[in-house]
Amino acid sequence: MSLPIRLADKDTQNMARSIPGTGNGNVFVVTESSADRIAFVDLSNTRTPVQTETIVGAAPWAIAVHESTRRAYVTTAEGLAVVDLDSRERIALASYIDQPTDIAYGEYRPGGTGVVVTPDGATVYAGVHRDGRNSTVERFDAASASFTDSFEVGDRPFDVQISPSGHELYTIDHDSFTVHTISVGDHTVVRTEVAPFGTELGLLSHYKPHYAAVAEDGTLYLPFQGQGLVVYSPESHEYATEPMTADSHQHGVGLTADGRLLVVGVGPIGGATLGPSLTIRDLATGSETVLPLEKGHENATEWLDAPDGRPKAVLTGGSTSRGPWDGIAVVDLESHVLTEIPVPNMPQMGVFITD
Repeated sequence: MSLPIRLADKDTQNMARSIPGTGNGNVFVVTESSADRIAFVDLSNTRTPVQTETIVGAAPWAIAVHESTRRAYVTTAEGLAVVDLDSRERIALASYIDQPTDIAYGEYRPGGTGVVVTPDGATVYAGVHRDGRNSTVERFDAASASFTDSFEVGDRPFDVQISPSGHELYTIDHDSFTVHTISVGDHTVVRTEVAPFGTELGLLSHYKPHYAAVAEDGTLYLPFQGQGLVVYSPESHEYATEPMTADSHQHGVGLTADGRLLVVGVGPIGGATLGPSLTIRDLATGSETVLPLEKGHENATEWLDAPDGRPKAVLTGGSTSRGPWDGIAVVDLESHVLTEIPVPNMPQMGVFITD
């Protein structure tokens, strides 16, 4: 299959930096996707890394934190969990407007998926997968601890992102080849098809969006199969596609503070031919370093506060696609040395906090 290359505007090819706060902190809080908990993990302790665990609800997917109010918000199959970061206790579990009738596990289960919190901590937006129907984004009011509004988006929003200004949301709709942009002010919804390889095979296709990284300038980056990188402009709702080299079914993506993209691939699936890998891509030049991995991973986050002062990539083992395992891989971005850290129940999505 040939790759359609679109000419990118200069504004969308500029070097990206991570949103402030990404990777800062000494504790990694991660969802245990095959259980009902989140784990507070000390990545510098390779023997007993899990400090504490908190029950949040069945099949937790994603987590967003607001440091100023010391709150974490976790999407589960049972509702949105609110966790106090100081006591590490769940203080609320709010039912969705479209609450699932059955509780299940795995990537197809109904319930919450991607989640973001606004910069002021007042509002949370959670993607909600609805079996047999288009998904929604639901608005959660932090003061009343309840959902107030619902907005229809695409199918299975694996990821929900927020602009650096906090004025827009973006849903990465896995099964409908779409990105939906939602204005935080008036909740206007704009649908954009993002299908650089076409939509042939529909639900059976693996050339679909999974996750996105949002740069400080607002640009979204979405990898496809280690063969193409979509560079999406939220202003124009248009995108360019740049070639990638990993040739691996790609899922999670993150940005580093110095303008590199971290992308995990899980292996030869649906047109991709090579094994699991971590791609480290220089966004300024397009050059890539592809590190082979033995196992599948779901997401990648930069760790800036490692004890040795060297930047690390933190890869979660709870792959939704292939080879999930009970642990986290930490990759030194300078030496490329990999260290595995045991964390139970297929850790899937994580964020750093300051303890």
